[in-house]
Amino acid sequence: MTATEQTLYRCTPSPLHGILLAGTVPLFLGALLSDIAYFKSYQIQWSNFAAWLIAGGLLFCGLALLFALANLVRAQHKAGRPTLYFLLLLVTWVLGLINAFEHAKDAWAVMPTGLVLSLVVSVLACVAAWLGMSNLRAGGEA
Repeated sequence: MTATEQTLYRCTPSPLHGILLAGTVPLFLGALLSDIAYFKSYQIQWSNFAAWLIAGGLLFCGLALLFALANLVRAQHKAGRPTLYFLLLLVTWVLGLINAFEHAKDAWAVMPTGLVLSLVVSVLACVAAWLGMSNLRAGGEA
C-alpha cells in the first residue's frame, strides 16, 4: 500500500484582485453604519452618504467579480471554492444593486428595507472576502 501525500497550496488572488476584494468590505460596512446613523438621527445626509458608499462598493465588487470570473475560467478544479466564491460575489453584487435602487428613494422611504439590505450585503461581502483571501485547495483532489 502506498501512501500518497496531498499537498495543500495557497491560491491567493492577484494584488489588484485582493485590493478590489478588500475594498468592498469597508465600503459596504460604511453604508451599513451610515444607515444606522440615519435610522437614529433622521438626518437625510446619512442616507445620501450610504448611497455613495454603496455605489463605490458596487464598483469594487463588480471589478472583483470580473477577476473571480477569470479565475473560475482558469481554475483546474471546476467544483468547490472558486465556484462558491464567484457565486457569493455575484449574490453580493446583485443585492448591492437592489440596495442602491432602494437608497434612490426619497427620505424615510429607504427605511427599514435599506438598513436590512445593507446588513445582508455587508455580511455577504465579509464572507466573500474571507473566502476569497483564504482559498485553500488540495492539490490532488478533483
